[in-house]
Amino acid sequence: MVGNIHSIETCGTVDGPGIRYVVFTQGCLLRCQYCHNADTWNIGEGKAVSVEELMKDVKSYIPFMKASGGGITISGGEPLLQLDFLLELLKECKKAKIHTTIDTSGGCFSFDRSFLDPLDEVLKYTDLVLLDLKHFDSKKHIKLTGKPNEQIKQFALYLNEKKVPIWIRHVLVPGITDTPEDLQNLGSFIKTLNHVEKIEVLPYHRLGVYKWKALGLKYPLEEIQTPSEETVKLAYKLLS
Repeated sequence: MVGNIHSIETCGTVDGPGIRYVVFTQGCLLRCQYCHNADTWNIGEGKAVSVEELMKDVKSYIPFMKASGGGITISGGEPLLQLDFLLELLKECKKAKIHTTIDTSGGCFSFDRSFLDPLDEVLKYTDLVLLDLKHFDSKKHIKLTGKPNEQIKQFALYLNEKKVPIWIRHVLVPGITDTPEDLQNLGSFIKTLNHVEKIEVLPYHRLGVYKWKALGLKYPLEEIQTPSEETVKLAYKLLS
Protein backbone atom coordinates (compact mmCIF):
# COMPACT_ATOMS: atom_id res chain seq x y z
CA MET A 1 0.00 0.00 0.00
CA VAL A 2 1.42 3.36 -1.09
CA GLY A 3 0.46 6.86 0.04
CA ASN A 4 1.31 10.35 -1.16
CA ILE A 5 3.41 12.03 1.52
CA HIS A 6 4.43 15.67 1.70
CA SER A 7 6.97 15.43 4.52
CA ILE A 8 7.85 13.84 7.86
CA GLU A 9 8.78 15.31 11.25
CA THR A 10 10.49 12.73 13.42
CA CYS A 11 10.33 14.39 16.83
CA GLY A 12 7.16 16.48 16.88
CA THR A 13 5.95 17.83 20.21
CA VAL A 14 2.79 19.78 19.28
CA ASP A 15 0.66 17.19 17.46
CA GLY A 16 -0.63 15.03 20.28
CA PRO A 17 0.82 13.70 23.54
CA GLY A 18 4.54 13.10 23.97
CA ILE A 19 7.19 12.95 21.26
CA ARG A 20 5.57 12.03 17.97
CA TYR A 21 6.53 10.84 14.52
CA VAL A 22 4.42 13.12 12.32
CA VAL A 23 3.50 12.17 8.76
CA PHE A 24 2.19 15.05 6.65
CA THR A 25 0.07 13.62 3.85
CA GLN A 26 -0.41 15.34 0.51
CA GLY A 27 -3.76 16.72 -0.62
CA CYS A 28 -6.48 18.86 0.98
CA LEU A 29 -9.93 20.13 -0.04
CA LEU A 30 -9.83 23.25 2.14
CA ARG A 31 -7.97 26.44 1.23
CA CYS A 32 -7.51 28.03 4.64
CA GLN A 33 -6.37 31.63 4.41
CA TYR A 34 -3.82 31.08 7.18
CA CYS A 35 -2.57 27.67 6.00
CA HIS A 36 1.14 27.24 6.71
CA ASN A 37 1.35 24.16 4.48
CA ALA A 38 -0.17 25.45 1.25
CA ASP A 39 2.22 23.20 -0.64
CA THR A 40 0.22 20.20 0.64
CA TRP A 41 -2.99 21.23 -1.15
CA ASN A 42 -2.68 19.54 -4.53
CA ILE A 43 -4.01 15.98 -4.48
CA GLY A 44 -1.84 13.32 -6.11
CA GLU A 45 1.42 15.17 -5.66
CA GLY A 46 4.10 14.57 -3.01
CA LYS A 47 6.33 11.52 -2.62
CA ALA A 48 4.91 8.03 -3.05
CA VAL A 49 5.85 6.05 0.09
CA SER A 50 4.85 2.50 0.98
CA VAL A 51 3.58 1.51 4.44
CA GLU A 52 6.47 -0.95 4.72
CA GLU A 53 9.06 1.73 3.96
CA LEU A 54 7.46 4.16 6.39
CA MET A 55 7.20 1.62 9.21
CA LYS A 56 10.91 0.80 8.98
CA ASP A 57 11.65 4.40 9.83
CA VAL A 58 8.85 4.76 12.40
CA LYS A 59 10.06 1.77 14.41
CA SER A 60 13.50 3.32 14.87
CA TYR A 61 11.85 6.06 16.98
CA ILE A 62 9.81 3.76 19.24
CA PRO A 63 12.15 4.24 22.26
CA PHE A 64 11.58 8.02 22.14
CA MET A 65 7.82 7.57 21.74
CA LYS A 66 7.53 5.08 24.61
CA ALA A 67 9.63 7.16 27.01
CA SER A 68 7.52 10.27 26.44
CA GLY A 69 4.07 8.71 26.06
CA GLY A 70 4.11 9.66 22.38
CA GLY A 71 3.38 7.88 19.14
CA ILE A 72 2.59 8.59 15.51
CA THR A 73 0.41 11.41 14.17
CA ILE A 74 -0.93 11.40 10.61
CA SER A 75 -1.53 14.99 9.56
CA GLY A 76 -1.69 16.87 6.29
CA GLY A 77 -2.98 18.09 4.09
CA GLU A 78 -5.94 15.92 4.90
CA PRO A 79 -5.16 12.30 5.84
CA LEU A 80 -8.78 11.17 5.41
CA LEU A 81 -8.38 11.62 1.64
CA GLN A 82 -6.17 8.50 1.70
CA LEU A 83 -8.21 6.14 3.85
CA ASP A 84 -6.87 2.87 2.42
CA PHE A 85 -3.27 3.94 3.03
CA LEU A 86 -4.17 5.33 6.43
CA LEU A 87 -5.84 2.07 7.47
CA GLU A 88 -2.85 -0.09 6.57
CA LEU A 89 -0.43 2.30 8.27
CA LEU A 90 -2.44 2.44 11.49
CA LYS A 91 -2.84 -1.34 11.54
CA GLU A 92 0.93 -1.76 11.40
CA CYS A 93 1.39 0.85 14.12
CA LYS A 94 -0.98 -0.96 16.45
CA LYS A 95 0.86 -4.23 15.79
CA ALA A 96 3.96 -2.41 17.04
CA LYS A 97 1.97 -1.04 20.02
CA ILE A 98 2.40 2.56 18.87
CA HIS A 99 -0.14 5.21 19.99
CA THR A 100 -1.99 6.52 16.92
CA THR A 101 -3.38 10.00 16.26
CA ILE A 102 -5.08 11.52 13.23
CA ASP A 103 -4.95 15.30 12.75
CA THR A 104 -7.90 16.25 10.51
CA SER A 105 -10.32 19.02 9.65
CA GLY A 106 -12.99 16.48 8.68
CA GLY A 107 -13.53 18.53 5.53
CA CYS A 108 -13.99 15.49 3.31
CA PHE A 109 -16.42 13.65 5.62
CA SER A 110 -19.35 11.96 3.92
CA PHE A 111 -22.11 9.52 4.89
CA ASP A 112 -21.60 7.75 1.57
CA ARG A 113 -20.75 4.12 2.36
CA SER A 114 -17.70 4.26 0.10
CA PHE A 115 -16.22 6.75 2.58
CA LEU A 116 -17.89 5.68 5.82
CA ASP A 117 -17.00 1.97 5.65
CA PRO A 118 -13.22 2.50 5.38
CA LEU A 119 -13.43 5.35 7.91
CA ASP A 120 -15.06 3.00 10.43
CA GLU A 121 -12.16 0.59 9.96
CA VAL A 122 -9.62 3.40 10.39
CA LEU A 123 -11.25 4.52 13.64
CA LYS A 124 -10.82 1.03 15.10
CA TYR A 125 -7.05 1.63 15.04
CA THR A 126 -7.15 5.29 16.09
CA ASP A 127 -6.39 6.26 19.69
CA LEU A 128 -6.96 9.99 19.29
CA VAL A 129 -8.31 12.51 16.79
CA LEU A 130 -7.04 16.09 16.68
CA LEU A 131 -10.07 17.83 15.20
CA ASP A 132 -9.48 21.25 13.66
CA LEU A 133 -12.62 23.34 14.01
CA LYS A 134 -11.91 26.43 11.93
CA HIS A 135 -15.10 28.43 12.46
CA PHE A 136 -18.59 27.71 13.77
CA ASP A 137 -20.42 30.05 11.36
CA SER A 138 -20.75 28.34 7.97
CA LYS A 139 -20.72 31.52 5.86
CA LYS A 140 -17.60 32.76 7.63
CA HIS A 141 -16.13 29.26 7.27
CA ILE A 142 -16.61 29.46 3.50
CA LYS A 143 -14.82 32.80 3.40
CA LEU A 144 -11.98 31.46 5.56
CA THR A 145 -11.52 28.03 3.94
CA GLY A 146 -13.41 28.01 0.65
CA LYS A 147 -15.80 25.31 1.93
CA PRO A 148 -18.86 25.14 4.21
CA ASN A 149 -18.62 23.42 7.59
CA GLU A 150 -21.80 21.35 7.85
CA GLN A 151 -19.96 18.11 7.04
CA ILE A 152 -17.26 19.00 9.60
CA LYS A 153 -19.87 19.35 12.34
CA GLN A 154 -21.36 16.04 11.20
CA PHE A 155 -17.92 14.47 11.45
CA ALA A 156 -17.48 15.77 15.01
CA LEU A 157 -20.85 14.30 15.99
CA TYR A 158 -19.96 11.02 14.27
CA LEU A 159 -16.71 10.77 16.23
CA ASN A 160 -18.71 11.43 19.37
CA GLU A 161 -21.12 8.63 18.46
CA LYS A 162 -18.16 6.30 17.95
CA LYS A 163 -16.71 7.39 21.32
CA VAL A 164 -13.39 8.41 19.80
CA PRO A 165 -11.19 10.55 22.10
CA ILE A 166 -10.89 14.07 20.65
CA TRP A 167 -8.66 17.07 21.11
CA ILE A 168 -10.31 20.16 19.65
CA ARG A 169 -8.01 22.64 17.92
CA HIS A 170 -9.03 26.16 16.97
CA VAL A 171 -6.76 28.66 15.24
CA LEU A 172 -7.37 32.11 16.71
CA VAL A 173 -7.14 34.74 13.98
CA PRO A 174 -7.70 38.36 15.09
CA GLY A 175 -10.82 39.82 13.49
CA ILE A 176 -11.78 36.51 11.85
CA THR A 177 -12.17 33.67 14.37
CA ASP A 178 -11.96 35.53 17.68
CA THR A 179 -15.32 37.28 18.09
CA PRO A 180 -16.98 36.43 21.43
CA GLU A 181 -20.25 35.39 19.77
CA ASP A 182 -18.55 32.94 17.39
CA LEU A 183 -16.39 31.52 20.17
CA GLN A 184 -19.42 31.09 22.46
CA ASN A 185 -21.33 29.31 19.68
CA LEU A 186 -18.37 27.05 19.01
CA GLY A 187 -18.00 26.39 22.73
CA SER A 188 -21.68 25.41 22.97
CA PHE A 189 -21.20 22.96 20.12
CA ILE A 190 -18.10 21.47 21.74
CA LYS A 191 -20.09 20.91 24.93
CA THR A 192 -22.40 18.54 23.00
CA LEU A 193 -19.42 16.23 22.42
CA ASN A 194 -18.86 13.77 25.26
CA HIS A 195 -15.37 12.58 24.44
CA VAL A 196 -13.39 15.83 24.16
CA GLU A 197 -10.29 15.44 26.30
CA LYS A 198 -8.65 18.76 25.55
CA ILE A 199 -9.19 22.09 23.80
CA GLU A 200 -6.22 23.79 22.17
CA VAL A 201 -6.34 27.43 21.07
CA LEU A 202 -3.63 27.92 18.48
CA PRO A 203 -2.60 31.58 18.10
CA TYR A 204 -2.43 32.63 14.46
CA HIS A 205 1.12 32.96 13.15
CA ARG A 206 2.75 34.02 9.89
CA LEU A 207 5.29 31.20 9.55
CA GLY A 208 3.81 29.94 6.28
CA VAL A 209 3.79 33.26 4.40
CA TYR A 210 7.03 32.44 2.58
CA LYS A 211 5.48 29.26 1.17
CA TRP A 212 2.59 31.19 -0.34
CA LYS A 213 5.01 33.57 -1.99
CA ALA A 214 7.21 30.69 -3.21
CA LEU A 215 4.11 29.13 -4.79
CA GLY A 216 3.22 32.42 -6.48
CA LEU A 217 0.13 32.88 -4.30
CA LYS A 218 -1.06 36.13 -2.74
CA TYR A 219 -1.24 35.73 1.04
CA PRO A 220 -4.72 36.99 2.09
CA LEU A 221 -3.95 37.82 5.74
CA GLU A 222 -0.91 39.99 5.13
CA GLU A 223 -1.96 42.71 7.58
CA ILE A 224 -3.03 40.46 10.47
CA GLN A 225 -0.74 40.01 13.44
CA THR A 226 -0.51 37.38 16.18
CA PRO A 227 -3.29 37.65 18.83
CA SER A 228 -2.50 38.96 22.30
CA GLU A 229 -2.12 36.68 25.29
CA GLU A 230 -5.30 38.17 26.78
CA THR A 231 -7.28 37.33 23.64
CA VAL A 232 -6.04 33.74 23.75
CA LYS A 233 -7.03 33.42 27.42
CA LEU A 234 -10.51 34.76 26.64
CA ALA A 235 -10.87 32.26 23.80
CA TYR A 236 -10.03 29.37 26.12
CA LYS A 237 -12.64 30.65 28.59
CA LEU A 238 -15.38 30.94 25.96
CA LEU A 239 -14.62 27.56 24.38
CA SER A 240 -14.34 25.57 27.61
